[in-house]
Amino acid sequence: MKKFFSGLAVSCCAVVLCAAAAFAEPAFRIGIATPTVSQAEDAYRGAERVIKEYGDASDGGMIKHVTFPDNFMQEMETTISQIVGLADDPKVKVVVVNDAVPGTTEAFRRIKEKRSDVICLSGSPHEDPNVISSISDFSAVGDSISRGYLIVHTAKELGAKNFVMISFPRHQSYELQARKRAIMEAACKDLGIKFSFETAPDPVSDVGVAGAQQFILEKVPAWLEKYGKETAFYCTNDAQTEPLLRQIAKHGGLFIEQDDPSPILGYPGAFGIDLTKESGNWPEIMKKIEKTVVAAGGKGRMGTWSASVPWSMSCAMVEYGKRIVEEKAKLGNVKDFVACFEKYTPGVKWHGKRYLDLGTGVRNRKYIMLYQDTYIFGKGYMHTTDVQIPDKYEKITSTQISK
Repeated sequence: MKKFFSGLAVSCCAVVLCAAAAFAEPAFRIGIATPTVSQAEDAYRGAERVIKEYGDASDGGMIKHVTFPDNFMQEMETTISQIVGLADDPKVKVVVVNDAVPGTTEAFRRIKEKRSDVICLSGSPHEDPNVISSISDFSAVGDSISRGYLIVHTAKELGAKNFVMISFPRHQSYELQARKRAIMEAACKDLGIKFSFETAPDPVSDVGVAGAQQFILEKVPAWLEKYGKETAFYCTNDAQTEPLLRQIAKHGGLFIEQDDPSPILGYPGAFGIDLTKESGNWPEIMKKIEKTVVAAGGKGRMGTWSASVPWSMSCAMVEYGKRIVEEKAKLGNVKDFVACFEKYTPGVKWHGKRYLDLGTGVRNRKYIMLYQDTYIFGKGYMHTTDVQIPDKYEKITSTQISK
């Protein structure tokens, strides 16, 4: 297996020594708002990671961390107040929100009204790119558009002759999901793979999560009989990913990566992997999962991203804000921003580009789309960040889905 995250031991030692030492009074502070552990654990743990490195503001360190309510849609005013409150500290020069849930735009607007000097950064915004960009100084989100092509491209490299997308009407009513489907269809056609769509029960319907998962367990063998073992499967629902992984390992087929790629999505549950001791240590998490997946028969057929995006986003956004204030990075510079991700995920390649607004044809300089190199267990990185994606795929719309 390839070596993950070179230099991790040095980095971890530095963090431990830093955490053990008393933090000197910082020249400025950075505020970060995240969901709670129950709502988005990885984003929360990412905030904990930078607190270990730079210290908690309550103990004289640099980082001021708050959480917002789990039911943020119903308690939007509380969510807004929590975010705005970070700027009440005059030493706070940067405010980060990850995930940037609905209400973040209004919170940033209120911050800017009283303190225009505060740099506002949003990770994985839930609000429309043009809405959040109206006030946020910089935003970043996973690049679902590019991945529509890259997932099919990787499947082709692994020998896939068929590609099956598994979803349901609710997800296909979402613009980005429908657009990704159209891109995948086009990529399959161009790369010589047959595209098929299979409808599965919605986990929020009457059948529930258990019923939706049982459907996948029962259907995968039949689908493999129908399409053949040289078939790559892609599922738009996190809950259905776990049974899909289990059945592919057992019966055959290919699985490139999850809809929300992360090593801890689906794999631990599918293969009964206890990651309690490895929590937050992505190289060790990957090693343990890889060993289990290979032993289960998934070698060279199943993959993921090797670091969680929500965790990495919290870390990188804080680091980017810090470097901007210290004049070591430029606001809006994609290369400087990607470098912050690479600091926390050494050995993992990231790719970032500015969001293209299909309505205007203009790239949004304040909104970045990111993706990470895909790792196939037992094979290694697929160098997807080096793949040249034809320009036409970025302009495909959801209306181009074949009927």
